[in-house]
Amino acid sequence: MPLYREAISDLTVHLPRRDLRAMILAVRTLYRLGRLPAYRKAVLPRLPEVARFDPGHDAVMMGYDFHLTEDGPRLIEVNTNAGGALLSLLAQHADEASALAGLNNKFKAAFLGPFAEEIRAFSGGRRTRPQRIAILDENPSQQFLYREMQVFADLFRAWGVDADVVDPCRLQAGADGVWLDNRPVDMIYNRHCDFYLEEDAMTGIRAAYLAGSVCVSPNPFAYGLLGDKRRMVLWSDPQALGALGVAEEDAALLLRLVPKSRLLATEKADVLWQERRALVFKPVDRFGSRGVLVGEKISRKRFEQLDPATTLAQQLVPPSLTHGADDDPPMKTDLRLFVYRDRILGIGARLYRGQVTNLRTEKGGFARVRVV
Repeated sequence: MPLYREAISDLTVHLPRRDLRAMILAVRTLYRLGRLPAYRKAVLPRLPEVARFDPGHDAVMMGYDFHLTEDGPRLIEVNTNAGGALLSLLAQHADEASALAGLNNKFKAAFLGPFAEEIRAFSGGRRTRPQRIAILDENPSQQFLYREMQVFADLFRAWGVDADVVDPCRLQAGADGVWLDNRPVDMIYNRHCDFYLEEDAMTGIRAAYLAGSVCVSPNPFAYGLLGDKRRMVLWSDPQALGALGVAEEDAALLLRLVPKSRLLATEKADVLWQERRALVFKPVDRFGSRGVLVGEKISRKRFEQLDPATTLAQQLVPPSLTHGADDDPPMKTDLRLFVYRDRILGIGARLYRGQVTNLRTEKGGFARVRVV
C-alpha cells in the first residue's frame, strides 16, 4: 500500500539557515515558557479541569507551523497532534522503499525515542517501552493520513510493542484502565482533534487519563499550555510577557515571530471589521486550517456570525511562494518543525494553492526541504 505518494510534491523548498535557526529558537523559547511557574499560574486557571491535570510527561509529536517573510519566519500556530512527519520524510527520498529504509535506520530512534521517554516518565522509570499502544483518531480509516498511522503501528510492532490504529469507540475505558479486545492498553498515541477529551466517545479515556491509568500523549495539559490558539494572545502581548517576568531576549523573540493575536471577545467588533483586510480569523478549538477565514474575503454577515469567545483575530502573514516550472503558478508554502520537548525531530513543508493548506492540490503536498 503506497504511503500516499500523491501527497508528495516534486518541488523543493529552500529554507535559509538563519530562518531555521530562528524557528528553532522559537521552539526552545516556548518550551521554557511552558515550564515557567508564572506562566503556568497565569494560564492554568483559564483551562478546563482536564487540562489542569499535569500527567508528568509531555507530547510525543508537536508541530510548530511557520510562514517565511522577507523579515524572517513567523509562527502561525502550534499543534500537539502534528501529522505528516513520515510524509515529510518520504518527500526527502525518491521512493517509499528508500524512505522506509531511512526510517528504519537513523530516523527510527528519533521517532520512537519520545515514546520510550513518555512511558518512562509515566511509569516513574519502571518501563522503558509501552506494552501496547492504541493510535487514536476519529474514524481513522477515513483520515487522509491513515496510512501514516499504519506505518507508525508497523514501527511500534518492529520495536516489540503491540499497536493498533483505532477509533475511540473500539476501546473499553474507565478510571481503572483502557482495553482493546479485552487486552490492556498502557499508552494512547493521540491523533484525535478532541484536544480536551470532551466528546462522549472520549469519556472513558478521560477518566483513565485523570486516574493515571493510561499514558495519553499528546495530552490536554500539553495542549492547554502551548497548543490552544488562545495562548498566542499572550505570546504577542509585550505587557503580558513583561508581567510574567519573561527574559527580555525571549520576549523580544516571541514578539518578533508571533503575529499579533487577539480574541474577538476582548475587542470592539467594529474596529476589527475595519482592520479585517490585515487579519485572519481562526477558530481556537479546531485543528489546522479548518474554519480559517481570511479577512479580505469575509462578508459582514459571516463576520457577525463568528463566536467572539472562540475566534482568534490574528495579523495576516501570507505564506511564502515556491516556484516550479515557468508556466506553473507558484505554490503557497507552510513550514513545520516536528518537535519533542525542545528537540527537533524533522522538518516538513506543505505546498498548496487556494486559501488554506490542503494535501490535494495538483503538484502540491509535502515537499523536500533544502537548508541553504
